[in-house]
Amino acid sequence: MDTAPIRGEERFDEARVAAYLREHLPDVVGDAPLAFSQFPGGRANLTYCVRVGELELVLRRPPLGPVAPGSHDMAREYAVLSVLHRAYSKAPQAFLLCTDPEIMGAPFFLMERRRGMVVRERWPAALPDDDGFRLRLAGNVVDALAELHRVDYGALGLEGLGRPEGFAARQVTGWVDRWNRSKHEEVPAMEELGAWFPGAVPPPQAAVLLHNDFKLDNLIVSPDGEVVAVLDWDMATLGDPLIDLGATLAYWAEPGDGLYALLGSGGAALSGALPRSGVVARYAAATGFDVSDLAFYHAFGLYRVAVIVQQIYIRYRRGQTSDERFAVLGAMVPLLAEDARRAAAG
Repeated sequence: MDTAPIRGEERFDEARVAAYLREHLPDVVGDAPLAFSQFPGGRANLTYCVRVGELELVLRRPPLGPVAPGSHDMAREYAVLSVLHRAYSKAPQAFLLCTDPEIMGAPFFLMERRRGMVVRERWPAALPDDDGFRLRLAGNVVDALAELHRVDYGALGLEGLGRPEGFAARQVTGWVDRWNRSKHEEVPAMEELGAWFPGAVPPPQAAVLLHNDFKLDNLIVSPDGEVVAVLDWDMATLGDPLIDLGATLAYWAEPGDGLYALLGSGGAALSGALPRSGVVARYAAATGFDVSDLAFYHAFGLYRVAVIVQQIYIRYRRGQTSDERFAVLGAMVPLLAEDARRAAAG
């Protein structure tokens, strides 16, 4: 993951943040000069690199402008990452949480940096470019999700992270509300799905620790196809494991899917080696969960992606960010909605 100079509108008072880090994390930061740069690839939370001599740390904060209730929750992400590394090696360790908005303009936290590559629209040149490697990586991605769902969250003190009972139903209500808050025009398939989901929620099989946005570009991978780290835990909670699987399937785009072109040759590369049916079979074998009701979860995963895309686009449309990558996202929402409608039909 390469860094870049901080974008103009996403700058902050570096001296104030540096002073705060020295005061609250002296054993890690010490008295060495601090230098800040930005990881430019993400589309939502802002992520910065903090260099302290030879040490590099990662600072994360919410995006600029209003955010949906319950989203971009830095305190939640810190609560998970401050303990999860003990039981799940793919979780980076978090060191410090700041909830004082006077320091940076929003809550933020500091965590360790893991080295490797994030696969986004373009396949990284440092990774092998062959189907055998992609199949290995795809299997490891699925295994990383299954491993997470086997973590004993109670032993880590995370039993208060969420309320598993009624989780999926609350998710439906929350994401429909997010759609209504962020839309700038009616999309018939989104309205139809929003009316269908509440009566179609399957009974949950178990309560597990959910990442809640488990997808390829939230992972750091190594040149030998291992998953080095899982990032972006701000929506982590406890609930139905198939919600996570449905979200992963939504991003596991295959040719003909609305998201396929947007993900590019990198983001959609794994589906050519392991189709969605293979993802489901491998996950089911690793966890023992029944996947017969997966149509609901896949459709809901796609609906969520459509809402997320709309939320990002509306920030651009309202002038809350000048990132030109977001200008094309509005046209993606109807395509994703149609994919979700087809997935719901089974």
